[in-house]
Amino acid sequence: MGDVVNLRLVRKQRAREAASSKADQNRILFGRTAAEKAADAAAKARTEKTLDGARRDDLTPGTPIT
Repeated sequence: MGDVVNLRLVRKQRAREAASSKADQNRILFGRTAAEKAADAAAKARTEKTLDGARRDDLTPGTPIT
């Protein structure tokens, strides 16, 4: 026969593990230094500037490209 398992304890352990994994994800997402945030913002701004500089404004929707 198998071992006797207390379902209440198993449920609590599963909830603790879920909370722990959620905390790990939040540490990754929100636990960044100001320097890391500034570097990411600068990279995003640089990318947007490059893309805006390469945009063709002379095309209107529905106009064929010639």
